[in-house]
Parts: sequence; C-alpha cells; structure tokens
Amino acid sequence: MLCQIPGVAEVAVIGVPNERWGEVGLAVLALQPGAEVDRQQVQEHCAERLAKFKVPADIAIVEALPRNATGKVLKRELRAEFVATDTPNIT
Repeated sequence: MLCQIPGVAEVAVIGVPNERWGEVGLAVLALQPGAEVDRQQVQEHCAERLAKFKVPADIAIVEALPRNATGKVLKRELRAEFVATDTPNIT
C-alpha cells in the first residue's frame, strides 16, 4: 500500500520499542532516484487507508533497503540501525 505513493520504490515496516505500547511500527521507505516524499503526506495516506492501530508511528527514509543474497529485506539490520541509538536515524 505504501508503494502506491508516487516516488516510493520499496518499503519495509519494522517494530521499534515504545514506552507506552511496547513496540510500534516504523515504515522505512526507499525512494526512486530524484524523488521526494513528505513524511506527513505518507502518514495521511496511511490514515486514509488503514485502521488507526496499523498506521506506522513514524516514517524513515533510506537510500536502499538492506538485502541478502536472495533479495530478501534484512529487517534485523534495519531494526539494529534504528534501535541502536536513543535517537533513531529517522529522516
């Protein structure tokens, strides 16, 4: 559903720690070359199409999603990148 947003090439959604809920969703987007996407617009797109509890709590934009030799997204690496610091590397 997030790949339907113009400019979005790939998406992965991971769980990140949250004090209140234990864990919340973080949508990690890889954009098409030269594309720009507004995080607020992504949140609104999700809110219009998903149940409230399914809307990602935050949006991160990366150059590319990490993949293994067979092409699967390495969600553990994404989690490690965004959970390793107190302030996630969210843009």
